[in-house]
Amino acid sequence: MTPQPPLTGLRVLDLATLFAGPLAATMLGDFGAEVVKVEHPTKPDPSRGHGPSKDGVGLWWKLLGRNKRTITLDLSKPGGRSTLLRLAATADVVIENFRPGTLEKWDLGWEELSAANPRLVLTRVTAFGQFGPYARRPGFGTLAEAMSGFAAMTGEPDAPPTLPPFGLADSIAALATAYAVMTALAARERTGEGQVVDMAIIEPILTVLGPQPLWYDQLGHVQPRTGNRSQNNAPRNTYRTADGTWIAVSTSAQSVAERVLRLVGRPELIDEPWFATGAGRARHADVLDQAVGTWIARRTRDDVLAAFEKAEAAVAPVQDVRDVMADPQYQALGTITTVDDPELGPLRMQNVLFRLSSTPGSIRWAGRPHGADTGEVLSELGLTPAELAALREEGAL
Repeated sequence: MTPQPPLTGLRVLDLATLFAGPLAATMLGDFGAEVVKVEHPTKPDPSRGHGPSKDGVGLWWKLLGRNKRTITLDLSKPGGRSTLLRLAATADVVIENFRPGTLEKWDLGWEELSAANPRLVLTRVTAFGQFGPYARRPGFGTLAEAMSGFAAMTGEPDAPPTLPPFGLADSIAALATAYAVMTALAARERTGEGQVVDMAIIEPILTVLGPQPLWYDQLGHVQPRTGNRSQNNAPRNTYRTADGTWIAVSTSAQSVAERVLRLVGRPELIDEPWFATGAGRARHADVLDQAVGTWIARRTRDDVLAAFEKAEAAVAPVQDVRDVMADPQYQALGTITTVDDPELGPLRMQNVLFRLSSTPGSIRWAGRPHGADTGEVLSELGLTPAELAALREEGAL
């Protein structure tokens, strides 16, 4: 028999949009949670229209909306409010990303939700958190990438600060949110009571940037932009091969740095006093980049990768999505999987985030049309055809 996924029986209401909250809900759904996506009747999640589409169907939504049933509900209408409270009474988790005070304006704040379900975990994902001087400002992950220090340290030394070309802060916050939800649920097992999760998108990205606050606090050190180089080790860069491709080399471990220099024919550099530490090597990055870069520039990509692998030195090709889709390691891991979709046919997308040996996750379906499951979900809740008709008449569905 196929084992049940580990989050089977967990019910999540996804009220959030763009992108951290919904992605956290997707991660929970990938491992068996029943996720009900609640969207406005006339203003669906904007991710449905983000990026390229095929036959009028947004492809980003197919990824972000996978494993979710979709319903429509206008929470500002009395009927929408009462229906959400009925849904919340059956749920374990609500994920929302409205500006602070919005749910309270609709009489759907923690007081009302917890009264409907004392075991509920209300997860609030906003740019700046629920309090503080910026709390009510509009915000997106881009602002977190700027505020956290990420942009200031990213890019070439003589170039402007650089923002990532994708939702980095949102994605990091999504991972943190999924973790926070599971932590709150673990606490509920002991206390029997739910609680509020306050996730500010500006915080998780700061955590993954490492010890910068500690360095500044103790040493006054501010990490500068160093391009592809590191202040902590060298050689560490991207290098161009003879056939015009790029590869990345990292030497975080001393033993790997020594192997690389022997491989490229410069073993004498290993005996330099400064070579003994990562910081010392970083101060001589020009010398090391010249040694490694010259050797790589005379060889093809395949020859370089084969030589580094034989020398047990860390290297990887700089790949775009075309290379990723054909990469044998990703293929072995099943990182890209195929999902059959009624609208678009077979879709290749990222698989679930990790592998579990006994109770694996899975993608049961890709993102569904706007409101596709409204009637089914609300009928399961006990609403009669007459009640559904009344909600439609009110404009709540």
